[in-house]
Amino acid sequence: MKEPLSFQEKQNIVSLVNTILILGLYSLYVYQKYLTADPTLINNLKFWGQAFLMLIPITIVVQVIIHIVFVIINKIVTNEDAPNFTDERDKMIDLKALRASHWVFILGFFLAMGSQAIDMQPYIMFFILIASGFAAGIVSDVAKIYFYRKGI
Repeated sequence: MKEPLSFQEKQNIVSLVNTILILGLYSLYVYQKYLTADPTLINNLKFWGQAFLMLIPITIVVQVIIHIVFVIINKIVTNEDAPNFTDERDKMIDLKALRASHWVFILGFFLAMGSQAIDMQPYIMFFILIASGFAAGIVSDVAKIYFYRKGI
């Protein structure tokens, strides 16, 4: 019989779902509001820079709000408090997940720069950078869930 999910596992699952939803909904919003109205924006570097910069604070604010709501709902449902300390195991898991996510982002960065080296459209570089940033976040959350389940 499997033991129930720990608080950290639940928190990482919530973070994983948030990351996927934020990217999906923001991409849909940008596509419907801007790109369907003016398809020439796809080659506009100023547009991609603004869209990318707006994504960062939106992601941060939504993640903070969702995590606060998660802690409140978790307390109501399970009567379990959020741990107010991290032990060596938590730190080791965070470091391993961070290492994996950095490799994913670095790979995406090199692919983005490579897309420009082989003379692809500039918007491809932005797509790859955004995708690799979110893929790194997803890899981090999945790695944390895996390591909490498997142990170190």
